[in-house]
Amino acid sequence: MKIEQIYTGCLAHAAYYLKSNGEAAIFDPLREVQPYINRAEKDGAKIKYVFETHFHADFVSGHLDLAQKTGAKIVYGPTAKPAFEAIIAEDNQIFEVGACKVKAIHTPGHTMESTTYLLIDENGKEHGLITGDTLFIGDVGRPDLAQHVIADLTQEKLAGHLFESLRNKIMPLSDDLIVYPNHGAGSACGKMMSKETTDTLDNQKRFNYALRADMTKEEFIKEVLNGLTTPPAYFPKNVLMNIKGYESIDTVLDRGEKALSANDFEVIANETEALILDSRQTDDFAAGFIPNSINIGLDSNFAMWVGELIPDINQEILLVTDEGKEEETITRLARVGYDHAIGFLNGGFKTWKEAGKDIETITRISAEEFATSYENKQPIIFDVRKKSEFDSEHIIGAKNIPLNAINEHLAEIPKNQAFILHCAGGYRSMIAASILKQRGWDNFVDVRGGFTAISKTNVPKTAYVCPSTLL
Repeated sequence: MKIEQIYTGCLAHAAYYLKSNGEAAIFDPLREVQPYINRAEKDGAKIKYVFETHFHADFVSGHLDLAQKTGAKIVYGPTAKPAFEAIIAEDNQIFEVGACKVKAIHTPGHTMESTTYLLIDENGKEHGLITGDTLFIGDVGRPDLAQHVIADLTQEKLAGHLFESLRNKIMPLSDDLIVYPNHGAGSACGKMMSKETTDTLDNQKRFNYALRADMTKEEFIKEVLNGLTTPPAYFPKNVLMNIKGYESIDTVLDRGEKALSANDFEVIANETEALILDSRQTDDFAAGFIPNSINIGLDSNFAMWVGELIPDINQEILLVTDEGKEEETITRLARVGYDHAIGFLNGGFKTWKEAGKDIETITRISAEEFATSYENKQPIIFDVRKKSEFDSEHIIGAKNIPLNAINEHLAEIPKNQAFILHCAGGYRSMIAASILKQRGWDNFVDVRGGFTAISKTNVPKTAYVCPSTLL
């Protein structure tokens, strides 16, 4: 038996590849499925099953395309009601993949259909658990997401189910099992996930706060719900796509990979309601960009911030990317359900500039320049990090407007007074800067290097407090 974790850092997502005796299975695949097909072909294996641990909220799964391209059967746990053909497993049902076995263990709590898959090798030894969002390393799945799709499934009800699933289904299993979760640190599906992406069940029983042996159900519910924030707005939309179905990734790529001249790009931008999305790095964007474009850099949590900040999942999008990054950008949009890229600027921003079109810039200052301004002028400062980051440590006098809430707090940002933006390292504050520019703000600067750089100066900060949540 071969089991491989396929980890995608920008989404903090783990898919799994299982192979035995010429047969393979994929667990929780991403939208672009060709890498899984290539992996199986390399081993000379046929993909027999696509196992889904639950209807995912933070990404659109590749189950439909993978099944269509390979003939594999899609498997969900009990109570799942997809709008397409799938095997709905019974609790404890066994599936054979080559000479090994996969046992479906119904573990409701994160969602009602959530299912953990126990891997049993060719010798009958229980090897590991693919836990989806039921159990993470250092955390458990947040139980407040399903209520945004089904109102009766309150977070308290689901947390109670999760307690029972963990105590009655997971914790009695062998201590030496390897835990293979669906996410690691950086995902919004849990609040205190470790950077480690696998561990033994024994270690989790000892160190995961949610698996304390002496914890009551009431204590569990209280602790699991403490520190949760409003989930990203795109989560319910992704759930519905995963339940109801979606266009093939091939169709999405064909639509988006239309190379446009500067003139054609300008005409389409003016004649449609398409959003201009610039995925270049922050320094490149600040130095020059197309008016009214939004910067969300591809080099970080691109898809997550697209989902947080673009309200309409069906929004038409025109792309400005680094040359050669067009397909990657379209693919990463599609991972979170933004399937309506309609073209890209051929040759990138250089093409626009060489055509003599209008451009805009954003002024950036160093941390040292910020420190001088702080000492001499006591400027207005907006910190766009998460509330948990701000509460942990911040510049004295700064005001916190988290980036994911900026559209709801625009009235608090002055247009007639100068101010300074910063985040942790400069990525998020440049997104904020581009949004403000698009909405008519001009009288501000951004701090290059953000709070990380500022903290090395003598600017006064609050005392550090260890965060109770990473959301």
